[in-house]
Amino acid sequence: MRELILITPSVYEDERGFFLESFQKQRYKKLGIDCEFVQDNHSFSNKSVLRGMHFQKGQAKLVYCPVGQIFDVAVDLRPTSPDFGKWKGVILDEKSHQQFFIPDGFAHGFCVLSEKAHVLYKVSTAYDAKLESGFRFDDKEVGIKWPISDPILSKRDRDSRCLQEVL
Repeated sequence: MRELILITPSVYEDERGFFLESFQKQRYKKLGIDCEFVQDNHSFSNKSVLRGMHFQKGQAKLVYCPVGQIFDVAVDLRPTSPDFGKWKGVILDEKSHQQFFIPDGFAHGFCVLSEKAHVLYKVSTAYDAKLESGFRFDDKEVGIKWPISDPILSKRDRDSRCLQEVL
């Protein structure tokens, strides 16, 4: 799924710590990320928390984990895509500083692998409950291979329906 982009920023480290540009519009545009981000979100979670699978029509995301480590997942929900229903998972963490661009038309979720994790993400449209939906993280037809066996879930995620039921 070439629309999903894993970005490795330039990191400048020394004995004091590090510096990196977490977003630079022109550089990201050259990578194929040509959307206007209108909102920044910050999520904090403890080990084994799983959030997902969520999506909002018309919304792209740029996901970053500056503290901790997560397994981040995107699922293609575009009905005419040859990759419809397929997923891709990547590790995002405080050591690599990588970011994951998830365009409109994909569901998103993650689970926390470290003791705690902060997840920051830019979105291309503000939250709108009327456009937002989700499906079960363990939907057998999608078959995501989560690296945790006993996730901590919200009631919403625990009660979600399968993908085919929400589309």
